[in-house]
Amino acid sequence: MSIMNFNTANQTFRQIMGNGLLYRVPPFQRDYSWGEDEWEDLWQDMLGLLEEDGEPAHYMGYLVLQSSDNKYFDIIDGQQRLTTISILILASLSRLQTLVKDNIDAHKNQLRKDNLQNSYIGYVDPVTLVSRAKLELNRHNNRFYKTYLTPLANIPQRGLNASEHQLRKAFYWLESKLKNQCQTSGESIAFFIDTMADKLFFTVITVTDELNAFKVFETLNSRGVRLSATDLLKNYLFSIIASGDSHETEIETLENLWERILEELGSESFPEFLRIYWNSSHKLVRKTELFKTIRRQINNKKKAFELLRILDISASIYAALRNPFDSFWHPEEQQLLNQLAMFNVRQPLGILMATYQKFGEEKRDTFTKILKCIAVISFRYNVICNFSTPEQEKIYNTVAEKISDNLLVNERDIIEGLNPIYPNDNTFKNNFREKELKTSNSRNRKVLRYILLELEKQISGKEFDLESTGYNIEHILPENTGEEWSFIEENNQDKYIYRLGNLTLLETKVNRDLGNQSYSKKIEMYKNSDFQLTNSIPKHYPRWNESTIVSRQSQMAKQATSIWRF
Repeated sequence: MSIMNFNTANQTFRQIMGNGLLYRVPPFQRDYSWGEDEWEDLWQDMLGLLEEDGEPAHYMGYLVLQSSDNKYFDIIDGQQRLTTISILILASLSRLQTLVKDNIDAHKNQLRKDNLQNSYIGYVDPVTLVSRAKLELNRHNNRFYKTYLTPLANIPQRGLNASEHQLRKAFYWLESKLKNQCQTSGESIAFFIDTMADKLFFTVITVTDELNAFKVFETLNSRGVRLSATDLLKNYLFSIIASGDSHETEIETLENLWERILEELGSESFPEFLRIYWNSSHKLVRKTELFKTIRRQINNKKKAFELLRILDISASIYAALRNPFDSFWHPEEQQLLNQLAMFNVRQPLGILMATYQKFGEEKRDTFTKILKCIAVISFRYNVICNFSTPEQEKIYNTVAEKISDNLLVNERDIIEGLNPIYPNDNTFKNNFREKELKTSNSRNRKVLRYILLELEKQISGKEFDLESTGYNIEHILPENTGEEWSFIEENNQDKYIYRLGNLTLLETKVNRDLGNQSYSKKIEMYKNSDFQLTNSIPKHYPRWNESTIVSRQSQMAKQATSIWRF
């Protein structure tokens, strides 16, 4: 990986922590959160390194550091792993300390303890017992780490916050594993830690500032990266707020607000939410430029406060937009949002967020009408015409920004602003005539059921449940053809099987019984179908061939043009 302003190297844990450098978890980064599952995974990896025929090394993934002087490093990604390994070493020191107290090879075990302490943990003042640790944890964890863990002091059980309890549990869990593994041998403890230090290795990426760190997170495709990008933004915003005269209780209130946002969305959804929110009220920003843009525009305490508070308000709207059947929505809105989810389109989320925030409950009808227009646009533009989504996103952003700036204040003007991405009737009809959707894809099957049911509804006026198992999609020209279908040229079969004109709805049992039978046998069954879309086929199409499929699809295109429109 070669990116300007990044330094990348593979390093063992010994090279990372045994080199006299100092590491810090940024103050507002998330607390220690690993539990028994993660401890067990790490422990089993350690045991694997000790086996005679075990792996020569174990890869621990990316470690992303930020430094301006190559001496002090902020841990941007990897704090859970480094902290846990540090606790494992402290647990080994505790075991050695116990051996010294029990006068078991006391002199050598004291030397082992001192050597491991100085190499991987840091210096502890012998008079004050104040730790000069190589690793500094965040604002909620560092006091506990420095006061109790690094000096190997008695650890209290009460008065601890949740993450301090987790640090305490990690220490005792790992110490018990070491006790069982190494028994009373100080030599085996030292061998265990030295082996671990030499065989655990990381890909260390060092960046010079937050912007380069964010670029790393956008580039890497590994577990935990998106969460770190979320932490990076939090660290930036809170560092701005804390640099002023903010009181501790004010910071705690904001942290609670931040946690509420993440609880609403889930940490991994936050970066996407942030981009959607930003583009709902600002000039369009691509994902790779988002952090740079926010850092440039949110540059003081007041703006950071404002951004956090509007994110809090917007998070619930975004979460509801991603969940069509949320009780937040009226029944018609649920159906429309479900259509957008079915179409797998995300481009309208920003304009829908801006529209809801503008009109909300006071003019809910306006929001619903605009949502309906966007559902129609999505069907025409995305599903049938398959046009360019970047161009579509630009239009959505322009309209959303104008809504947020009060430049578009009524339904008519907003819909007019969306006209450039509303394919006209001729364009839509021509694309519909040629459309094919392969039914091997579950999303396509659902979209096809939706299309055919809407056509059926226009013909018969009947409503059918989209999710019903009582009917399914019938390929009139079967996917697997026999001799009965030999009159259709073999080279043409694949071109026509998944054309919309070759598809209809049929009761499940009937469809199963029909199988790949000839068209003459199929139409006898079609005549008794509850679907007018199907029972009208024998009347209009006594024979089935390539031209028949094209003719039927042209007729369906005319119907579709009158259904999906504003």
